[in-house]
Amino acid sequence: MDAILQELQAILHRQIPITQSMGITVGGHAGDALILRAPLRDNLNQKATAFAGSLNAVATLAGWGMLFVLLREMGVSAQVVIQESTIAYRRPVTRDFEAACRRPEARELEQFKKTLLKRGKARLALHAEIAADGEPAVVFHGRYVAELEGTA
Repeated sequence: MDAILQELQAILHRQIPITQSMGITVGGHAGDALILRAPLRDNLNQKATAFAGSLNAVATLAGWGMLFVLLREMGVSAQVVIQESTIAYRRPVTRDFEAACRRPEARELEQFKKTLLKRGKARLALHAEIAADGEPAVVFHGRYVAELEGTA
């Protein structure tokens, strides 16, 4: 795991303690996506499938983590929060799971960076999925806000 992903793992567990209880780990990169993993045993519902709140949390954190990684790659220090999101639960998740958040297109990322550096705040839409048996089980869309540190 590279240094940025190790830093992300440490920050998740230090600043968002529930990630430890949920067993969330940074799984690395898969092509153009950031992967967060979670074990089913720590995220069960009454039907012995993954709890919807856990699925939502892991997908939300995958987006948050992707933006964290992107900001580190840009050399920019900013606070990140989620502004709004939608999620669709398409099928039950019955095994350990992972959320994959795709990297945005280069032009979106360039516009985000330009706005962030000019205004001190910028928004970025990110998308994550959790698969079950090779099919999308959870589809997440979120809009995140980054604010340069020291501008609030």
